[in-house]
Amino acid sequence: MRNRIRELRKSAKLSQKELAKLCSVSRQTINAIENDKYDPTLQLAFSIAAVLNTTVDELFISDWK
Repeated sequence: MRNRIRELRKSAKLSQKELAKLCSVSRQTINAIENDKYDPTLQLAFSIAAVLNTTVDELFISDWK
């Protein structure tokens, strides 16, 4: 599963640190998610989606065929 968090975060003109603060996590957590090293909890995924004014479905792209 891939994600569009970096792309949407940059479109919103937010740094990783700013997004992390708004979602009550560390910058390292946002970095790990953006680099596909960590899968966020459902609660965190909804929080990121809310801050980026999108949906969880729009944040994550399934590689399933």
